[in-house]
Amino acid sequence: MEKILSSDDLMQKFSNMDSNNSVCQVFIPGKGKFTIVLQEEDQSSIEKDIEASTKLKEMIQESITAYEEGKTMSTSGVIKSLSPKDFIK
Repeated sequence: MEKILSSDDLMQKFSNMDSNNSVCQVFIPGKGKFTIVLQEEDQSSIEKDIEASTKLKEMIQESITAYEEGKTMSTSGVIKSLSPKDFIK
C-alpha cells in the first residue's frame, strides 16, 4: 500500500492504471485507506443504456447542465482543489 502525500501523487497513481493494473490501494494520512478500481468505459454500452432508459437520459442531461452552470465539479477539479494541508492529520 502506497502512502499518498499530495494530489500530484494521487494523479500519478491514476495515470499508471490500465486494464492490466486496474486495482490499487493507497493510504492518505488523515483520511484513511482507499481502494481504487479502474473501470474502463465501454462507450457503446453507455450509449445503449442511455437510449434504453428515459430516466437515465434525464439524469445525465441534468448532470451535464449542472456542470455547465458551475454547480458541480469534475473529478480533476476536485483533485486540483486539494492542497498539502488536506493530507495532514
